[in-house]
Amino acid sequence: MVEFNPYDLATYRDPYPVYRALRDEAPVHHNAELGFWALSRHTDVLAAHNDWQTYSSTGGVTIEGREAGAPMIILRDPPEHRWHRKIVSKVFSPRRMLALEPYIRRRAGELLDRFLDAHEFDAVRDFSVQLPLDVISELLGIPEEYRQTINECSDRMLARGDGVDDEAEFVAANVEILNIYLSLAAERRRNPTDDPISLLISTEVDDDEDGSTRTLPDEEIAFRFLELGTAGHETVAKAIPNGLMALTRFPDQRRLLLSDPALYDRAAGETLRFDAPSQLQGRTATRDVELHGVTIPAGQRVMLITGSALRDERVYENPDAFDLNRHDEPSTVFFGFGIHRCLGAHLARLEIKIALEEVLKRFPDFVADPNRAVMKVSSNVRGAANLPFVTAGAAVSQV
Repeated sequence: MVEFNPYDLATYRDPYPVYRALRDEAPVHHNAELGFWALSRHTDVLAAHNDWQTYSSTGGVTIEGREAGAPMIILRDPPEHRWHRKIVSKVFSPRRMLALEPYIRRRAGELLDRFLDAHEFDAVRDFSVQLPLDVISELLGIPEEYRQTINECSDRMLARGDGVDDEAEFVAANVEILNIYLSLAAERRRNPTDDPISLLISTEVDDDEDGSTRTLPDEEIAFRFLELGTAGHETVAKAIPNGLMALTRFPDQRRLLLSDPALYDRAAGETLRFDAPSQLQGRTATRDVELHGVTIPAGQRVMLITGSALRDERVYENPDAFDLNRHDEPSTVFFGFGIHRCLGAHLARLEIKIALEEVLKRFPDFVADPNRAVMKVSSNVRGAANLPFVTAGAAVSQV
């Protein structure tokens, strides 16, 4: 009988054989020890995303659900969700995204140019973490002196697995990062600028209880910082090295990309499908659900396995191959779907596209060997914590 524990390091390193077994043998899987049910087939994951009445986000989006009750958009369902999403969508307006593109390209070049004469560097520590952290900080107006602490706190909040005191680390990191954001919210209130957080501070919203209007207090502004800042850099930080490892494993696709730069956007999308940085999205069943002959009781945690859905052979031809000529593009779920689809999806995809362009422009013969990647278990996201990046000419170990 197949077992699925996303916090097991061996499974975290390579979950895809387990996912295949789940899809074939237990499309509705129950992990009694960790207290969740899991959906693994693309059709079921997509349907759950589109049915917020049955699969609610209000109980939390992680297995443990520690974040439940926090004033975050991802933890709200309609009607409250609608106006929260509407005001925050102003942060990711097309105008702001277009204005960020030159900064993303310039910053990616600056980070990579430091290693033009190097034989090897760490693609995660030296590049993939720093780029999206700087981009989301530029967008939100987070001063440089706080960025490293914010990244470290995000990692601590997401850390799971053996040897990690999950609850204590989560609470301590959460307090530390929220205190930073509370101080920034208070500063913006005293000295507003033209940045998105100042915009959120001054925007009036509808109060669900009595229909009056109000502005967001500092606590909610701080949680906006937290939600946008964490989501805005963690997934991209994982996706970039995933793409580099895929291009190492599939050299024919790298050659195709180098010969046709018009494929870079497709490469970003295929990176997100082939090795999704956001592997799990948590929901809570609001009623008994019968699916594939199994009943999920009301009130139970349900994990939607994005990483499995995007490798589902019922939907994708040859799903375990990284293929830039792929034409089967059903409803993608790598940024969520339905009402909770990631607000920054277009920005994230743009960052991944530019990162791959700038890497291959400088290091067309690079090697990012998956067997050398260091993996540390995280909650909903999956990717390398460290990845040696050989700039040219090294042999690739068996993958």
